[in-house]
Amino acid sequence: MEGNHTLVTEFFLKGITDRPDLQVPLFLVFFLIYVTTMVGNLGLIFLIWKDPNLHTPMYLFLGHLAFADACISSSVTPKTLMKFLNKNDMIVQGECFAQYYFFCYGATTEIFLLVAMAYDRYVAICNPLLYLVVMSNRLCILLLSVSYLIGFLNPIIHVGLLFRLTFCRSNIIDHFYCEILPLYTISCTDPSLNALVVFICASSIQISTSVTIVVSYARILFAVMKIKSSKSRRKAFFTCSAHLFSVSLFYGTLLFMYVSHGSGPGKQQNKLYSLFYTIVIPLLNPFIYSLRNQEVLGALRKLIKL
Repeated sequence: MEGNHTLVTEFFLKGITDRPDLQVPLFLVFFLIYVTTMVGNLGLIFLIWKDPNLHTPMYLFLGHLAFADACISSSVTPKTLMKFLNKNDMIVQGECFAQYYFFCYGATTEIFLLVAMAYDRYVAICNPLLYLVVMSNRLCILLLSVSYLIGFLNPIIHVGLLFRLTFCRSNIIDHFYCEILPLYTISCTDPSLNALVVFICASSIQISTSVTIVVSYARILFAVMKIKSSKSRRKAFFTCSAHLFSVSLFYGTLLFMYVSHGSGPGKQQNKLYSLFYTIVIPLLNPFIYSLRNQEVLGALRKLIKL
C-alpha cells in the first residue's frame, strides 16, 4: 500500500465512512437517490423534447442543465455504490483521472449554463417585447457551445497537470471519489503548481460567473419592483426564485471546496461539500425547476394521458 520508491498505479478509495454497519443502509439510500436523480433529469429532458410548448430558450437551457446533472451524478455515484458493497475498493490511475475529468466537465458546464439561464430570465423580464429577437436560436446555440467548450477545456488543464505528479507515498484517497485535492496530499511530487492552477481557474470562473448572475438578478429585481400588477410581480419572483435557490446551493458548496480550501476545512467537511454538489444538487434540480412549474406539470399531465 505504501512505499518510498514504488510508483503507485492504483488507488484505494476510503469512501464516506468506514463503519461496516452503515454500508448496506447507505447503499440503499444512495441507490434510491441515484435512480431518482436519473429518472428526474432524463425524464425532464424527454418531457422538454416531447412537448412543443417547452421548445423555448428557458427550457432548452433547463434540458441541458439536466444533462449536466446526470453527467455529474453518473461520474461519481456508481463507484460509490460499489464501494458500499466492498465489490471494488481499488481504482486504477487512468480510471481515477477519467472520473475526475467527467465530474469537472459536468460541473463546469453547469456553471455556465446557470449564467445563460440568468441572462435568459433577465431578457424575459426586463425586455419582454424583445425577448424572441434577443434570445434567438443563434444566441442560444452560441451560449450552449461556450458552456460545453469551457466545460471540455477546464478539466483538460487539471487532468493534464496530474500527469506531472508521481504517487509513491500512499495509494489511499480519503474520499468517496477521485477528487483532485486529496490526490495532491498523497503525491510525492510538489503539487504547488497544480493547486495554484486549480485555485486560479476555480476562483476566476466562479467569481466572474457569480458576479454576472448577481448583476442580472439585481436588474431583474429593480424591474420587478416597477411592475404594478401584484399577480405579475409574484409570477416574476417565482420564475427566478427556483433558479436563485439552485445557484446558491451549487456555488456555495463549490466556493467552500475550491476557492476557500486554504482556510482549512476538515476532511469530513470536504466530503460533505462534495456530497452536495455531486449527489444532492443533481437530485434536487429537476424537482426545484419543475414541481411548481405549471408548464412542466401541464406537459407531464398531457404525456400521462397519452
